[in-house]
Amino acid sequence: MDGPGAQPAVLEPRRIEPRRIGRRVFDFDRHVAVMAVVNRTPDSFFDRGATFALDRAVAACLRAAEDGADWVDVGGVPFGRGPVVTVDEELDRVVPVVEAVAAASDVVISVDTHNAEVARRSIAAGAGVINDTSGLWDPDMVGVIADSDATLVLTHSLQPPRSSHPSPQYGDVVTEVADYLRGRIDAAVAGGIPLERLIVDPGHDLNKNTRHSLELTRRLDEIVAIGLPTLAAVSNKDFIGESIDRERGERLAGSLAALVVCVSKGARIVRMHDVPATVDAVRMIEAILGMREPAWEKHNL
Repeated sequence: MDGPGAQPAVLEPRRIEPRRIGRRVFDFDRHVAVMAVVNRTPDSFFDRGATFALDRAVAACLRAAEDGADWVDVGGVPFGRGPVVTVDEELDRVVPVVEAVAAASDVVISVDTHNAEVARRSIAAGAGVINDTSGLWDPDMVGVIADSDATLVLTHSLQPPRSSHPSPQYGDVVTEVADYLRGRIDAAVAGGIPLERLIVDPGHDLNKNTRHSLELTRRLDEIVAIGLPTLAAVSNKDFIGESIDRERGERLAGSLAALVVCVSKGARIVRMHDVPATVDAVRMIEAILGMREPAWEKHNL
């Protein structure tokens, strides 16, 4: 019923049909996909350049796959401010990694970029996903994805790429993020990208403060209700550090706690740095939720 005191409508879960992403098929009713983060940048937020060298970046991708990651997310430019990275530099950082990993593994490869030319060249090299954290800032991005078989991640953010938003303001952050994502979906579909090749990401910490990111986590089911697979990128974010008073490098437990809440609210892709711990946590969540059988059973039998 409507009016004062009315209870909010119950959000019914929507089945997402199995879909091919890269070289693998995902049934998100039965599986939570683990996306590993591999940054080929000298100034990355988390690893501070540990995988900047080409051989280290490739090895990190293949190790993540061996540790159980379903896909690897390769980035050549940090999201935040920093030294200018030209398109040619980004291509030199990203494309050789994609080529090498695609030749050695069937792991899904995504490329974190807001540049349509980088997306085009990465797809040609073997990437199956473009993770556009800018929310289609480049007007050519939709056309590049539409002309390929790649999947596109649509992420909420407010500012142009590599710029800051020091004091973002929202009336209701979850409602505004959901509305923004619906608008991006409409633009993508109008440009020729099928719905089954779209994923949404509310963009924890991207132009949001800690309270905004916590609210998005609490109410992630409202983003999931959009009806597309939802990606949660919470690993080592500042909202975790500020919530539990932990510096970078000390946020694994907090990251896993946020992951558990996001998956329980319906997220089906999780973007994380520590792959072994994440895979264990995700497999346990799947077992608890009845999405998978225990690996083995002996106790009290």
